[in-house]
Amino acid sequence: MKVLKKGEQRLFEADAETATVVSRMLIELERDGMDAVRRYSRQFDDWDPPSLRLTPAQIEEAISRVPQQAIEDTDYCQGNVRRFAEEQLKTLLPLEVEIRPGVILGHRHIPVNAVGSYIPGGRYPMFGSAQMSIIPARVAGVKRIVACTPPVKGQGYYPATINAMHKAGADAIYILGGVPALALMAFGLDGVEPVDVLCGAGNRFVAEAKRQLFGRCGIDLLAGPTEILVIADDDADPALVACDLLGQAEHDPNSGVCLICLSEDFAHRAMEELERQLAVLPTRDIASLSWRDHGIVYVASGPEEAVRLSDNYAPEHLELHVRDTEFYFSHLANYGSLFIGEETTVAYGDKTIGTNHILPTSRAARYTGGVWVGKFLKTCTFQKMTPQASVEVAAVTERQCNLENMLAHGITARVRIDRYTAPLTGGR
Repeated sequence: MKVLKKGEQRLFEADAETATVVSRMLIELERDGMDAVRRYSRQFDDWDPPSLRLTPAQIEEAISRVPQQAIEDTDYCQGNVRRFAEEQLKTLLPLEVEIRPGVILGHRHIPVNAVGSYIPGGRYPMFGSAQMSIIPARVAGVKRIVACTPPVKGQGYYPATINAMHKAGADAIYILGGVPALALMAFGLDGVEPVDVLCGAGNRFVAEAKRQLFGRCGIDLLAGPTEILVIADDDADPALVACDLLGQAEHDPNSGVCLICLSEDFAHRAMEELERQLAVLPTRDIASLSWRDHGIVYVASGPEEAVRLSDNYAPEHLELHVRDTEFYFSHLANYGSLFIGEETTVAYGDKTIGTNHILPTSRAARYTGGVWVGKFLKTCTFQKMTPQASVEVAAVTERQCNLENMLAHGITARVRIDRYTAPLTGGR
């Protein structure tokens, strides 16, 4: 393996300053309720309307300002997300099995009752994020979905975002950003019942708020700056590889950009092409920083080492620009979402194709996947048995409990032995 460019891979870390700020805010928000919510909304977003929740009339008015083509395109994207979530749900089957005579075990997939969806704004109005958190929850069977999105500072809301939130199935839409938005949903402010799960991407303050609120409610995952890793062999097109790397680099100055090549010649050609495209890229002010500070280029000795390097990075998005896609598909293990072949690109997954773009970053792909319909389901076990089976299991249970000196546990087993064997000896 040879390193041609070694930038920094950003990992999610609890920044002490951010943690302190968020902790103070959450304490104030829980203590002061909507007074604190409005105070922060005025401070950060210059936003203080009579109600932070949109009325049905305001939602319809916002949608009326969205161009028809944008509405149709959003419907297309949401249809793909919904179809894929529905197909995923079909794979999650209930289970009931008799593992021994009279001993029946099983599980059910039960949707959580309420979800809080956060749709980020900021540098880009990422209205496509609405369907990524709302639709899988709705398909899972979640009964109540509250959605928040920040305003355009001092101007109100972005109509395309409201259209996407409404069409995806949000029951309540709030124009509110950052930590106050998560507090409103998690604490149950403004008459909103507290949600069971918080979902959605955001800046470091949003991520930290989710971290601190975890336990009070569930969260989808902790996401840091976006990442892309491309594995490319000599059959790849260096211009296309460079284009896809820059496509993610524009997100944020801290975006992760990694290229693993199978030859040094291709690596140099791809880097030269990237610099050429970067010079004329409309968002080069951002993309150039992420490439400069976080761009990584490796030359692997072969496909096996390419897999090892990629799995160690554990990228959010992983593209394969290689001839033998099947080898990599069968050997790679750590990624948020995999884009197989040059025909697919991260932007498809981010916006259009139907897979989810709320994905693990900062090497979290080692232990979790992204948001999907299963994130909003609890897999809960159950057990039932016949009296005869209860006697058999109770005997083993009593001995195990007594061995651990958990005598009250053992008694619960003993009383069932006595209860269900008594009729056989003429009494109860």
